[in-house]
Amino acid sequence: MKKYNVYGVGNALVDMEFAVSIELLQELKIDKGVMTLMDENQQQAIMTQLQDIPCKKSCGGSAANTMVALSQLGGKGFYSCKVANDDIGSFYLEDLINCGVDTNINSEEREAGITGKCLVMVTPDADRTMNTFLGISSGLSEGEIVPDALVNSDYLYLEGYLVTSPTAKAAAIKACEIAKNAGVKIAFSLSDANMVEFFKEGLLAIIGGGLDFIFSNEVEALKMAGTDDISVAIEHLKTLAQGFAITRGAKGSLIFDGEHNIEIAPVKVKAIDTVGAGDMYAGAFLYGITHGMSFADAGSLASKAAAKLVTNYGPRLATEELKSLLN
Repeated sequence: MKKYNVYGVGNALVDMEFAVSIELLQELKIDKGVMTLMDENQQQAIMTQLQDIPCKKSCGGSAANTMVALSQLGGKGFYSCKVANDDIGSFYLEDLINCGVDTNINSEEREAGITGKCLVMVTPDADRTMNTFLGISSGLSEGEIVPDALVNSDYLYLEGYLVTSPTAKAAAIKACEIAKNAGVKIAFSLSDANMVEFFKEGLLAIIGGGLDFIFSNEVEALKMAGTDDISVAIEHLKTLAQGFAITRGAKGSLIFDGEHNIEIAPVKVKAIDTVGAGDMYAGAFLYGITHGMSFADAGSLASKAAAKLVTNYGPRLATEELKSLLN
C-alpha cells in the first residue's frame, strides 16, 4: 500500500469568485470563458472594478481543487505548490491543511513575495472566466517536488497550467521522470483551451513519450488534434496516453480505458456555475480508480460529482454532500 493515492503538482492560487454580467466582461474587455494570465497591476485594476460585488474565497488552482475533491471523498493526497510569506499565503496553507491534503509548504520557510490570485468571474450562463496573476507560483520549480512522497503515491497528477512557467514546466517534466522510474502512474489535465492553443509544444514536452491518463474537455481535445471532428481527436489522444477522459458538458463524457471507448451518460441538472467542474471530475475519477473502481464506475462517479458541483457556486462541495455520491 502506498501512502498517497495521488501526488499533485500545480499552481497555488487563491480563487476569488464573483458573479458578474456578460456586459461587465465586455466593458472590462475581458475574453469570456477562458483563463488569461496578467500582471499584478492589470489584476488589481479589475479587482477595483469588482470591489462592490460579493467575493467567495478559497485555496485553489486547478490541481488543488482536484486534490481537495480526492481528500473529501476519502482519498489521501499530497500537493506540491508555492505560496509566499504573506497573509494570503497563510490563508492558502491553512485552508489546504484543513481540507486534509499534505503539502510541501512549510509555514516558517516561505519566501517573501505575493501569493497568486485567480479572479473567477461567473456569468448568468454558468460560464467561468478567469484572470490570473501567478505571483510567486510562477517560480514553482523542481525545489518544490518532494521525491519521497511522490514515489510513495499511486498516481502523479499534473495540471496543464504549469506549462506557462519555464521552471514549473521543468518541474513537471522532472516529476514525470521520478514517477516513471518508480512505477508511479501519471495523469495530466490539459486544463484550458488557451493552454492548448498557445502552449501546445510545452504540453507535448510534458507528455513526452506518452502518459497513463489525460483529462481534457471537448474543445481542448479538438485543439490538441487540430481538428473539428471528435472521432479524429479521440484517435489522436490514443497516441498520447494509454487512457483518457473527454468531458463534453451536457453530452456527458467519453472514457478510453486502453481498450474500449466508454460513453458516460450525462447527469441532467441546471448549471449555475461551471467553475471547477473539470477539476472535480478529475478528483472523483482518480479517487475511483485508486479505490478499486472500474474506469466506467469511476467515470460515472466523476460525472455525478461534476454535475452536483455545477448546481452550486464555487469549485467545491460540502464534504458530506460529495461523499453521499459514494452510497
